Formats: sequence, C-alpha cells, structure tokens
Amino acid sequence: MHLKAHRYFAMVASTGSFSATARHFQVPASSVSRFIAALEVDVGQQLLYRNTRGVTLTDAGERYYLQIRTVLELLDAANEEIAGNAGSIRGVVRINAPAAFGRLHLGRLVIELQSAYPALTTELILDDRYIDPVMDGADIVLRIGQLEDSGLIGRQICEQRYVLCASPAYLQRHGEPDTPQALRGHGCLIHKGNGGAERWFFRHPAEGQVNAVDVTGTLRSNNSEVLLQAALAGKGIGFFPTWLLPAGSIGKGQLQLLLPAWQGAMNAAPSQMYLISPENRLRSHKVRAVWDFLLAGIGAPPYWDRLS
Repeated sequence: MHLKAHRYFAMVASTGSFSATARHFQVPASSVSRFIAALEVDVGQQLLYRNTRGVTLTDAGERYYLQIRTVLELLDAANEEIAGNAGSIRGVVRINAPAAFGRLHLGRLVIELQSAYPALTTELILDDRYIDPVMDGADIVLRIGQLEDSGLIGRQICEQRYVLCASPAYLQRHGEPDTPQALRGHGCLIHKGNGGAERWFFRHPAEGQVNAVDVTGTLRSNNSEVLLQAALAGKGIGFFPTWLLPAGSIGKGQLQLLLPAWQGAMNAAPSQMYLISPENRLRSHKVRAVWDFLLAGIGAPPYWDRLS
C-alpha cells in the first residue's frame, strides 16, 4: 500500500474534505479520491462515507485512522530527526480546550501561533467534554480539574483561582456579606452542571478549615459567561474563575471583590489547570513547539491573574 494514500486518508479523516486535503498536498482532488479508493480496496473495508453533504468516517475508518495516525506521527518525527529539520515546524497540530476558556484565551494565542509558525496548520476544538486525547486524536488538551493517572503527559499550568464579586449597584441595594455564611441571605448566581447546582467552598488562611456554603438565587445556568453578564448587570453575587473576568473589570469598578481574606473554590479540593498530551505526540517537534508556545503565552503565574 502506498504511503501517500495513508497520508491522504488521514488528512481527509481530520478535515472531512477531499478538496481541503487536495489543497494541503497541492494535488488534484481526483488524485486524493483515487488513492483512498485504492486503499479501501487494499484493506478490504469501506473507510469513508461519501455524500453530497461531505465525508465522514465509517466505524472501520475511525479504527483505522486512530491506528495509522500514531504510525504517521512517529514516521514524521523520525524523518525530522534524520533530516535535521527539527526547526522546521509544519504539519497539523490539534488542540482541545473547554469552550469558554478557548474563546477567551486560546483563540488569541492560536492566532499568534500562526504568525510564529506560518507553515503549521492548527485545529482548535472547543468542547466541554472530558475527551480521551488518544481516542479523539488530540495532540494537546487544556484541562481544568483533577488530573487522573491516565498514562498521559501532564504539565500543571496553575491552580484555578476563584473570586467572589458583585456590581456596586447590587451592593448598594443589598449590602456586602462579611462572612461566607452571610451569602445565604443574598441572591447568588449559581452554576448548574450535569451534577446539579454547585456548592461554594471557602477557606480562611488563618483557620485552614473548608466551609461549604449552599447558596440560593433566582438565576442558575450551565454557562458561566451568562452568570458573569448577570453579575455585571447587578443581578446578584457571582463566584468566578479569574480567567473568566474581563481584564480590569474589578479595578475599573464594574465589579467589587468580596471576602478577599477568604480563598474560594467550587470543590473542597482546589482544581488545577493542565496541558496534557499522549506521550508519543510530544515526540513530535511540531507538537512540542506548540506545547512550549502555549506555556510561554500563558505564563507563570498566568497573565489573567496578573491582569486581575
């Protein structure tokens, strides 16, 4: 079987397009179709569904793609090494991140990445699911939460910090809470995910004990950006990760920080932010270059904490 057929198939699998694959390899679309048809004959399986709306993988095609993708990446890394082209960053790198974080932060970094590495093709997929990078074909995943022992390479970026805040207009009407327990008498903006309404956890550095507070309010949502807009509009007290806040929103008086002496979180154990990647992906120079670029762009501590 021709290696070129595997490369064409892998690109069609990732883009869902014969024409995009043809443009990438600078060949006619008919050549891409002919090579993949020959590959299907060789393996004895239909790998792609073709219709007027596009191209999708069959079940056999999905399994085959996951297997050959790793082989092609190892081959590319070996070619880079033997040819001394480690500094030539080209090819496709796939990044996965939570939707809100990706919109607010990774979009800008990916645009800067394109300027730094113009020969690189970047796929940024924003998805709030906890995906399996190996099964979903992601090179780099930004994950917020607890990192399980999954055999992946992980790099902690930071601990996710939360701030309790409300608009000056809300506080003029309802007053300012002086303890976490006092929040029970306020209208709170509550994030409600698949596990139900989230509790708010607070710890005072002088005490060390974690206090869980079951807050109530007239607005609940599974979207933190909606809750932030409500806080800015004076509709209640919000509890947000610092990366969600608009730069300078607290310093400019749009929001006022509450209970600054207390450390807060949405879980009893603070959540972390990580970059994770399958070990074999980081052998690739292009993936390692993007990994390092993202870490440098976010910084330590992360730039959103410095701005806030």
